[in-house]
Amino acid sequence: MTNLDWLRTAQQLQAIAQAGLTYSQNVYDTDRYEQLQAISIDILHRLTDEPVEKIGPLFTNEVGYQTPKVDVRVVLFRGTDEILMVQEKIDHNRWTVPGGWADIGLTPKEVAVKEAREETGLEVEAVRLLALYDKKLHPHPPEPWYAYKCYILCRIVGGSITSDTMETGEVRWVHESEIPGLELSPVRTTPGQLADMFRFARQPELPTICD
Repeated sequence: MTNLDWLRTAQQLQAIAQAGLTYSQNVYDTDRYEQLQAISIDILHRLTDEPVEKIGPLFTNEVGYQTPKVDVRVVLFRGTDEILMVQEKIDHNRWTVPGGWADIGLTPKEVAVKEAREETGLEVEAVRLLALYDKKLHPHPPEPWYAYKCYILCRIVGGSITSDTMETGEVRWVHESEIPGLELSPVRTTPGQLADMFRFARQPELPTICD
């Protein structure tokens, strides 16, 4: 088995353990599910290099049936060959389109508006969902959690570009021809996903991508 196979197995074990802990009414079964959860956390730690102290609470603090996390990305075009990108401080100033984990209580479009404001200084209006990706089908590095990625087209309605926010370094328009020379934040975006976005810039009538 490859590391990717082990990652998917560990994620599935984690989901089974959490569902079992949610619905089991037998103390012996509960103990077994707790052991299964500990094993899955150890595997995830070995595969992702994330410390057990970080991975454990992410799962043990959740209750109910486990579902994928949702990452919302903001897509802003200037013409058909430029996209707004930011440098993520937490990832060594690598480049990505703005975005982050979805917040409970906010719709996907509301998350996009919030992330754009916080990471770029721009006020935007969310227009439409361009793509819903499953991270396992794209060349992202391994992470403990299973995740979907939402790329949402937005338009600027106010504000001004603000570089060096709490989360981001430089914020600027990036020409499509520059993408191969940028060091991308691989957990956040991939060259293939950005290529998909530029196709939408040139053909806005394209249907939403859904893995």
